[in-house]
Amino acid sequence: MIKDKRINKIEEYIKEHKSVSLDELMEVFKVSKNTIRRDVQELVERDEFKKVYGGVAVKDEDQTAKLEPFQDRQVRHQKEKKIIAKAAAQFINDGDIIFIDSGTTTIELIEYLKEKNVTVLTNNLDFILRALPFENLSIISTGGLLERKTNSFGSIKYIDFLNAYNIKKAFMASTGVSLTNGVTNASPLESELKTAVVNRSIESYLLIDHNKFDKYGLMTYCTLDNIDYLITDQMPSQTYKEYIEANDIKLVLAEEG
Repeated sequence: MIKDKRINKIEEYIKEHKSVSLDELMEVFKVSKNTIRRDVQELVERDEFKKVYGGVAVKDEDQTAKLEPFQDRQVRHQKEKKIIAKAAAQFINDGDIIFIDSGTTTIELIEYLKEKNVTVLTNNLDFILRALPFENLSIISTGGLLERKTNSFGSIKYIDFLNAYNIKKAFMASTGVSLTNGVTNASPLESELKTAVVNRSIESYLLIDHNKFDKYGLMTYCTLDNIDYLITDQMPSQTYKEYIEANDIKLVLAEEG
């Protein structure tokens, strides 16, 4: 295959798959790694694509996730959010001290904690309200300023507060995840808290549906390699799988039923 035709085919392939690894391109187009690297570099220089860990991805400004009202986000992908929360709940045991982040996926954890005896630190207003009937759940609010778009509390005094607690497991949400921008969030009020929680917790669990990959919000609160468990509903692309394996992240695929 002549070079120009091959590069056009590679361009179509990347656009179709959004994000691919160099190894995958080598296999599909039957060329050496050096050839693929040169071809990818030429595509990147056209400013439509960007290099990511071990591969290349579509460079799309529309991938920037904006802060939307909680109610608008809650109605999307409800089935996926429920099965992800159910998969995450299996890691929560009686006696655990956990953090539950704000988010429309993490709120679904309440359905699977009704019979468990755990202490929950949270900035999630909806979780606090739904937990009221269950005396077995000890709830500690982070407090602070109410962010109405996310139904969560925000403050600049999280670190001193969190240092008082030994958080065993943190169940985190994200506006979007990418290899270049890490784990991101659209609310500046929440980002400091999220960073402090990930740093403070023994284990961090990221709960995201497949639509969150290759999206990013206003602020990065941690890199993806700071996460211990990634829980999602579909197998991510080969590029992400290679990154997950290389950084010893445990991938959990939630299944219905």
